[in-house]
Amino acid sequence: MIILVLNCGSSSLKYQLLDMKSDEVYDLIAKGLVERIGMETGCLKHQATGKEPLIKEMPIEDHTVAIRSVMDALLDKEYGVLNTLEDIEAVGHRVVHGAEEFVCSQLITDKVVAQLEKCSVFAPLHNPANILGIKAVSAVLPTVPQVGVFDTAFHQTMPPYAYMYALPYEYYEKYGIRRYGFHGTSHRYVSAKGAKFAGLDPENSKVITCHLGNGSSITAVLNGKSIDTTMGFTPLEGLIMGTRCGNIDPEIVTYIQEKEGLSAAEMSKVLNKKSGLLGLSCVSSDGRDLSAAANEGNEKAKLALKKLTYDITKQIGAYAAAMNGVDLIVFTGGIGENNVRLRRRVCENLTYLGVSFDYDANVIAGEDVMITLPDSKVKIAAITTNEELMIARDTMNIVQNEE
Repeated sequence: MIILVLNCGSSSLKYQLLDMKSDEVYDLIAKGLVERIGMETGCLKHQATGKEPLIKEMPIEDHTVAIRSVMDALLDKEYGVLNTLEDIEAVGHRVVHGAEEFVCSQLITDKVVAQLEKCSVFAPLHNPANILGIKAVSAVLPTVPQVGVFDTAFHQTMPPYAYMYALPYEYYEKYGIRRYGFHGTSHRYVSAKGAKFAGLDPENSKVITCHLGNGSSITAVLNGKSIDTTMGFTPLEGLIMGTRCGNIDPEIVTYIQEKEGLSAAEMSKVLNKKSGLLGLSCVSSDGRDLSAAANEGNEKAKLALKKLTYDITKQIGAYAAAMNGVDLIVFTGGIGENNVRLRRRVCENLTYLGVSFDYDANVIAGEDVMITLPDSKVKIAAITTNEELMIARDTMNIVQNEE
């Protein structure tokens, strides 16, 4: 089944075209990115497997124009891969927030779109763009089935004592204030893939998945189900991240607002865009830049990286306690897959769990690798994530079941 996977942002659109032969057997046919949607000059970057890349600058007024530009690239005689748009059998969308409405991936209908619009209050920067992508595909490929795959869905198995905040209960009833969690598609993918890689049964194991990138979250996965995760009502909660502060005393927010004379929107920008590794280091939000600065002796860069290592180590311990043990710890995401120094520093603090660290294996970056020795009581692996494949799998299975 030929499936187009879309990840629509407010001003960008990432895509992959996959030929799904089964859950495990597939070919990546093409991938690309449309940037600066709605701006004077947009840009399409298209790469078909085995062909030269296509880079094209042009006005891209809205998401419908962006989708049409993707279709044109896929059909291009020199750079394309399709003979006709009828070759596309289904479209899968990454949707950031499904709230409590969606506990699994869904075939897109008018009713689903209406429910997504209600969920936009929880993700005002993301869901409206996701919906624009869905509507744009409907305009260009009106007969092709579409599936929504939700970042929050995997975490809907959390028990109430894990997802509820100790606020007046009426705020949950009136406004839906609770922990939702994010990165669910990645956590679902790497927890299952990691368990199989480690020789464990995903349905009978205790796994802690660490998705570490510009945005980071850790999830406790018990017998294949999420029982707790670090991100909360929004992706701001949890670990220190690239520009997000992670966990802080909530009273700090009103204190700074009063001292600095900031509005709610201005304070939100401080917490989401000016904090985290960037705010603490005064250098960069990128871990690679921080590592370089730390190597040159920058004390604030060292502090930021130590804070990240500490947050991860502490959260692994918390989730090991919550599950009364752990069989496997997984590192994934841009930092988790590639920052071997951070992995080493975290693992060196896990000897109390019976971890026997494999220093030689840990030098491998960017691929699946077991980084503990055979006698380790807890297995630890770096596992490459593939959210697009997960979206394509769900799309294929849902569409086939509808036929």
